[in-house]
Order: sequence, then C-alpha cells, then structure tokens
Amino acid sequence: MPLLFKKVKDLRNYLHGLKCERGLSVGFVPTMGYLHEGHKALIKNSKIQNDITIVSVYVNPTQFGPGEDYERYPRDLDRDMAVCEELGVDAVFAPTDEEMYPEGFRTEVYVKGISEVLEGKFRPGHFKGVATIVLKLLNAVQPDRVYFGEKDYQQLKLVERMVRDLLLPVEIVPVPVVREPDGLAYSSRNVYLSGEERESALSIYRSFLLAQEMINQGERRSEVIKKEIERFILSHPHVKKIDYVEITDSELNPKDIVDKGDRILVAVWVGNTRLIDNWKVS
Repeated sequence: MPLLFKKVKDLRNYLHGLKCERGLSVGFVPTMGYLHEGHKALIKNSKIQNDITIVSVYVNPTQFGPGEDYERYPRDLDRDMAVCEELGVDAVFAPTDEEMYPEGFRTEVYVKGISEVLEGKFRPGHFKGVATIVLKLLNAVQPDRVYFGEKDYQQLKLVERMVRDLLLPVEIVPVPVVREPDGLAYSSRNVYLSGEERESALSIYRSFLLAQEMINQGERRSEVIKKEIERFILSHPHVKKIDYVEITDSELNPKDIVDKGDRILVAVWVGNTRLIDNWKVS
C-alpha cells in the first residue's frame, strides 16, 4: 500500500530524503480522486519516467462555483488507495481543507486571458481556484515532472502558462484523452449519468468523428463545422443544452479556418451533468 500523507510537512520530509539524499526523480499526478482509467494513464506515464510517483487526492473547494457539484462530487479514498497500490504509486497526499487553506489564507493566483474564455466564461472564478491549488500542490511536492490529461485541455494550457510565467522548475507532461470503448471520455462525473443519458452523452464523441470527416472531405470553415456539431449533439434526447462549441489553435486562439493540430472544444449538459471534451484535428 502506498504511504499516505495528510500534512505538507510530513510529505516534504519524506521527499527530501529521496531527492536530496538519494537523488531520485519525482513524478506527480494531481487529482480530485475517484480515480479512473484516465488517471491511471497519468500514473503509468509517471512510473515510466520517474523513480518515485506521488498522487494527490483532494477535491478543491475553490474551483467550484455556487450551485456546482462540490458536495456530491464522488469521493472514496480507500478505493483510490487500492488503485494506487495496484499501479505501484509510492505515496498519496490527501490533505484536509484546513491544511491547504489555513485560517487567514489570503493569496490567490490568477492567469489573465485564458481564465476568462470557454470554461472561464461559464464558470467564473473556476480557474483562479485551479491555478491557486496547482501552485500550492507543486510547492508542496516540488516534483521534477507533473502529469495532466488533455481531456481538461484548457486547464492544461492554463497550468503551462502559469509555470512559464512564474519560472517554476517543473516539466509539464500532457497525456492524451483516454476514452471508454464506445468513445466517451473518462471522467469522474460519468457516474452521474443514467444509462439513457450516457447514450446521449456519446453524441459528443460522435460529433467529433463527424467533424473530422467533414474536414477530411475539404470543409475547413469553423462556423460550418461548429453548427453541424451543435445540430448533431442537440438531436439527442437527454442533451439539455450546449454551453459552447469552439475551434481553436493549440494555444486556444479561435480559428476561422481549421487546420491540422487545431482543437475542437465542447461543454455539454446531459441531464443534470455537465461534460467537457475536446478533439485534436488530424
């Protein structure tokens, strides 16, 4: 079973001996728990590239807005510890809110520009919470490499920008989206979906295939492709609404004409569950 740490001080003492005395490299996988195959891919990459792998399990309250699913977000530390044991994780950091946000906490991190579009537009304050907790976790662990899934693509780009801007000595390693056999991107929130809702949720992945086929056949106008994606997704019975469909370059700048390597990003409500996903144009 991996070692379990609740306190930053104890985690740092453990890592100090490994890094400073033994010269071992440390990989870090920050998560909100309820680990699935997407998280497993991050962990496996870290295991290959580092001597030591640390996983954090922390549902960060500051990245949830009013009325969002903070209270019902799935939590099961025993299950997560078992997954980490299966994959050979060395230690798990599962702090309390009091440890991460001590009384009198006043400092926040805000990455301008990228925090205000797409997810940031629909979830005000979300990325301030993300940037703040990621910086705190990186300071706690001080890893050589940190692993983020491309499924949360805007989050990945935000963290890359923060690391560059603040001169943090860590390598960010992106890991491609991991999908279930039918194409649905792995997400801890998938557990909210009923069987019928899950079938409608597959419209997201299928819309990407449709868009890619349009591009392969020569259609490169973003507006035309986005409208077809919206039409297709909304034709499914349990889709409540679409927050956005956007096509950008790899740095999240909107595109009028689609090129290879661009990203299609969507946020869709299926029933009462909000799902995000993206597709790299090939």
